Amino acid sequence: MEGITLAVIGGTGLYRLEGVETIDSIERDTPYGSASGPVRIGRIGNRSLAFLARHGESHSIPPHRINYRANLWLLRELGVTRILAVNAVGGIGEGCGPRALVLPDQLIDYTWGRITTMCEEPGSEVVHVDLTDPYCPTLRRDLLAAARRSGITLKDGGCLAITQGPRLETRAEVRRIARDGCDLIGMTGMPEAALARELGIPYACLAMVANWAAGLDPEDREITMAEIQDNLTATTAHLASLLKHLMT
Repeated sequence: MEGITLAVIGGTGLYRLEGVETIDSIERDTPYGSASGPVRIGRIGNRSLAFLARHGESHSIPPHRINYRANLWLLRELGVTRILAVNAVGGIGEGCGPRALVLPDQLIDYTWGRITTMCEEPGSEVVHVDLTDPYCPTLRRDLLAAARRSGITLKDGGCLAITQGPRLETRAEVRRIARDGCDLIGMTGMPEAALARELGIPYACLAMVANWAAGLDPEDREITMAEIQDNLTATTAHLASLLKHLMT
């Protein structure tokens, strides 16, 4: 489809783009099976964008069962040339407390058992992509500029740890991940970033901090889904303005 250049992949708490009218919905088979759900096509001004709910629109797919390959393949087939991945995360580092918006520049993959490449099938060409910088610097720069124009505070930089899920981490795991140099913890950043690189699609992550990671809350409170949802509702409210300024 012509005119769709930007895609948003929504994570936990983001199942539709508020303030963006859906003008079309697309479902197609891919060589890798079905995507997480329909791709919703919306419009901001005179520009079209695509939206896909990573976990499904009813949050029915856990992180390790997401068909990342089908999702990325379908977006490329629709002509998408940039992907903004929105991820709900736990916060570790300075400036990464609940309700912070962070634009990470690095990641560490702690997942296991997921299909991590388009080169999986026998006979596929083996491609060794360079993932030194996993997120597109040009798209990151554009996002930072869009945040400044819209008056949104967006923390520049940080390392995202990707764990297996769907459970949250233990205190000891968080301490280990912090020692490894990570500022954020999520469950869906990989293999998504690597697959986008294999397909040649510029990709960046917008991390929305939903809670302090285990053991880091100053009041040592239990992490609850109610807290997570409240914080994600507050942060996703900024997304429409950010997208508007990114696309103009």
